[in-house]
Amino acid sequence: MSDSQRHVVVEADVEIPVPAAGEVWAVGAVVLDQHGRSFAQKRSPDRRLFPDCWDIVGGHVEPGESLLDALAREVEEETGWHLRRVRRLLGITTWTGDDGAGKRHEADYLVEVDGDLDRPSLEWSKHTAYDWFGPGDLHRLKENRAPGDHLIHDLIAKVLRVHPNAT
Repeated sequence: MSDSQRHVVVEADVEIPVPAAGEVWAVGAVVLDQHGRSFAQKRSPDRRLFPDCWDIVGGHVEPGESLLDALAREVEEETGWHLRRVRRLLGITTWTGDDGAGKRHEADYLVEVDGDLDRPSLEWSKHTAYDWFGPGDLHRLKENRAPGDHLIHDLIAKVLRVHPNAT
């Protein structure tokens, strides 16, 4: 079944922004397993943006693509899973990377997926590892991050506080 035929449930109170002309957007997906741990993957050391850092599933919204379509595409590309449900908007941040692409807006969501959570199909050319993070593992999410760059750590910590055993 193609992405366009897949039905994704979006909770009624979840905001999906529509990018204005010229805005650069990215999306992120926090996926929890049956034990309430969050999935993260380690970016390869040769990546220009956030090399060798833990990250959630996600990426840039392509021109003409909706945030929801980008979220579904990124989940499938980066894990092989299929986006089933968007439960909550976790936040919208604006940041500038060190890759020269300028200012970005990022919408991060708590999602549910279909697929074998024990066997993600990573893009091994872009990622070197994956793991599931619970409260005792959160410190690892700060590995190789610049001082003060705790977006991924703080995002996952917030989800684990608000949604213990959420799946």
